[in-house]
Amino acid sequence: MPAPSPPPTQVTALLAAWNHGDHDALQQLVPVVYDEMRQVARRHMAGERPSHTLQTTALIHEVYVRLVDMKSTSIKNRAHFLALCAKLMRNVLVDFARSRKYDKRGGGAAHVELDEALHLAAAADPDLVAVDAALDRLAAFDTRKSQVVELRFFGGLSVEETGKALDISPETVMRDWKFAKAWLLRELSPEPRHER
Repeated sequence: MPAPSPPPTQVTALLAAWNHGDHDALQQLVPVVYDEMRQVARRHMAGERPSHTLQTTALIHEVYVRLVDMKSTSIKNRAHFLALCAKLMRNVLVDFARSRKYDKRGGGAAHVELDEALHLAAAADPDLVAVDAALDRLAAFDTRKSQVVELRFFGGLSVEETGKALDISPETVMRDWKFAKAWLLRELSPEPRHER
């Protein structure tokens, strides 16, 4: 049974302490988010082949290692902390996917299905590296929309949590989410696009 989450004021205090270099505060923060990140990691790993070598726990631990290695932070609240974890999870998953592609000398890289909420490419099964590249292209002309996808897909944040993390309204999150889904569907489509 998971431990109850500390009150928001305690989380904010721990984040402030971590922002000021207190690594013990990070050790107290991680259990608060661990169960949520584990759920997100499980969802991502469910789409992988059974022989996949990266396991859910290893993914979460790699995110923790990257948090510990950070030299400085300026995290405001729990939503921002979850956003940072989402970014780190994306990096871990993409790094792993790239290393698998290199190991296979460019062939047969594992595909990762996007979650149902994203509704991308029902027929095509885009791999994580392709999704990452598409998100980078999206970020080149609209950073916020890319961040919305990252937080919702990789971080598993709700519309409200995403809004708090980005300091935007839930309505704006939904508009960005809808646009980004359509844009990514077009980008990841196997059909050639006609540029104007």
